[in-house]
Amino acid sequence: MLRIDRRLVTQMVEHARADHPDEACGILAGPAGSDDPTRFVPMLNAERSPTFYRFDSGEQLKVWRAMDEADEEPVVVYHSHTATEPYPSRTDAGLAAEPGAHYVLIGTADPDVALVCSYRIVDGEITAEPVVVDGEGGDGPAFVVPDPDSDDHPARNKE
Repeated sequence: MLRIDRRLVTQMVEHARADHPDEACGILAGPAGSDDPTRFVPMLNAERSPTFYRFDSGEQLKVWRAMDEADEEPVVVYHSHTATEPYPSRTDAGLAAEPGAHYVLIGTADPDVALVCSYRIVDGEITAEPVVVDGEGGDGPAFVVPDPDSDDHPARNKE
């Protein structure tokens, strides 16, 4: 289960909307070993593509070094899907290099409401997980976090 502050979800959705129609990407860093995302780190999609993302290698190196110096780790690795369901593609699963991270996908195909889903990806195996959003509402963009056991969750269509 991913427990996350509403402010961080809002920042990810705002980033995804701002980069649309290209995929947005980034991480949420947190204290090492805590499983607690606390810091929003938007990153450049080096591909600048509506169907694929890749961190800029130079930027990624700087971000990972800064996390090491601050005793942080990537708790969440996120990116958006601009025209398809927020479910990891085979490419996404193959590139998932942080087995302890939550992989959050943000669906931005609906211009009014973003769909926010979280997965664990270990050795290419994708498992949907519940997301608990803490904190008060705000003026940010609208988003929905579906229950992974509901028929509305993108993972249900993949079973």
